[in-house]
Amino acid sequence: MFNISATINCSRLLYNPSLCLPHATVSSFDHLQIPFTFPNATIKGVVLDKDNCFAKDHDDKVWPEYASIWKKLQQSYPKENLLIVSNSAGTNDDIDHKQAAKLEKDTGVTVLRHPTKKPGCHLEIIDYFKERGIANNEIVVIGDRLFTDMLMANMMGSWGIWLSDGVELSQKIFPRLERDLYARLVTNRQDANKYYPPTPNVSED
Repeated sequence: MFNISATINCSRLLYNPSLCLPHATVSSFDHLQIPFTFPNATIKGVVLDKDNCFAKDHDDKVWPEYASIWKKLQQSYPKENLLIVSNSAGTNDDIDHKQAAKLEKDTGVTVLRHPTKKPGCHLEIIDYFKERGIANNEIVVIGDRLFTDMLMANMMGSWGIWLSDGVELSQKIFPRLERDLYARLVTNRQDANKYYPPTPNVSED
């Protein structure tokens, strides 16, 4: 379904393209370094995208090659500190949230129910973790999309890890545009001219 939230929020990139940039990049989920570390920060909450992140597109199971890293993730963080935020499961497109319930059963991780798609559901994520005593700067968002996952991480004042390839490199138009933009802002620039994402306020209580 059309994601009006992403369309509206991407307008922010016209005046601040850095908002869609990640704080770290790995090619795929199995290359994540767990537990997560960032300078002067302690990560307590983890937000996980689903499609082409830990699962193949349109599938609700952890990709088999990621089984060991998934187990390590669950061993490293309490169950209530892990949250799946998908633009399919748990949204209004998910009738009676049946897909969310199945995903929770298959993964053992809570799926956020949210009427507004990423990145517009950022306040609901903040509220979820606030109830568990976790500050914005103690959250990391992991996903394969710059215009939704990474933009949302920066809107939250949190950390973002971009999976540049995901389970399989998408040839859809928006992922290709995102990879091209990342190359223009980061990869193809000299260090002095690179764009960088905003740094979360690590002094926040």
